[in-house]
Amino acid sequence: MGLDEERLENVRMLRESAAAVADRNDLSRPRALRFRQPGFDRETWRQMAELGWLGLRLPEERGGAGLGMAELIALAEEMGAALAPEPYVSGLMAMEMLDGAPLEAALTGERIILAAWQEKPRQLDDDDLETSFVAGRVSGRKLHVPMAAGADAFAVTTQQGVAIVDSKDPGLTIAVTGAQDGGHWGTLTFEGARGEPGRTPRDGWLDEAVLATAATLLGIVDTALERTVEYLNVRQQFGVKIGTFQGLQHRAVDLKQQALLTRSSVEDAAAIMDAGAGPAAKAAASRAKARASDAALIVTRQAIQLHGGIGYTDEHDIGLFLRKAMVLAPSLGDPALHRSRFARFQTLAAADGKEGLPA
Repeated sequence: MGLDEERLENVRMLRESAAAVADRNDLSRPRALRFRQPGFDRETWRQMAELGWLGLRLPEERGGAGLGMAELIALAEEMGAALAPEPYVSGLMAMEMLDGAPLEAALTGERIILAAWQEKPRQLDDDDLETSFVAGRVSGRKLHVPMAAGADAFAVTTQQGVAIVDSKDPGLTIAVTGAQDGGHWGTLTFEGARGEPGRTPRDGWLDEAVLATAATLLGIVDTALERTVEYLNVRQQFGVKIGTFQGLQHRAVDLKQQALLTRSSVEDAAAIMDAGAGPAAKAAASRAKARASDAALIVTRQAIQLHGGIGYTDEHDIGLFLRKAMVLAPSLGDPALHRSRFARFQTLAAADGKEGLPA
């Protein structure tokens, strides 16, 4: 079922606002921020907050916009197309765990609060946690927090509930590891760090982050392909445009099919998740993420090859898309994990009497 006129207008406005903040045609900003800390721009983050992006999924009574997954994936796609370095999905996840003053500060962009939930390398669901929150103190370790050096605080999942920990707390150590795209991941070690109680996130919050990441990858796929087709129609060899070579045309068509299948999977998952949480929504999110991760790596690698020798140089922008895809493809679960998860929740959805999803 398609979106009604109001939601189509929401999507259009979100895409326009995203283009004003993160321009897919000018990659000078993400290029300049690579391999630096914090690796993203606080002023851009503040703009994102002022535009309501961080509260996009929060209900209006909590200060959010109360919009759906179709709106979220449109915004995430534009962020991916522009290779925006801001850890938007992590910030969005944190919003689910905030209340009161921390939520207000995060919604205005005054404070950057990121989600710290992962404890194992190939973890997806937030159960079986080892991190503890006892007598106001947090102990444990969290992995793969994107752009952690730029956070003012972290929303931390624990056995006893969510804890909000200031990034400067003496009981918290942040170890930073560089990422392929010029950003970084943080490993957080809590040794009796002071924490304030947070809010238990809604059911399906991780699935929403998974689908937002898939939509970000979709933006990378579409833009890398668009730039490659433009190059094929300009670059000449033997006095003719290389885009007229049949072999290259066939390869471009194959990549277009990857992009179309990914878009179909992401948009279908958004529609299923807008209809409600549960096994079918989890299966749809995992199917979309597996498809988007595979497609992003295929398309960006092929895009470099189709650019020829210049595509392999760091000076050419096409390589930035592969770097970003290499970072996001395994984030929040690699394709193998999501294919396994899809099969599991697909079976559960069928047991609940829901129609199965195509693989």
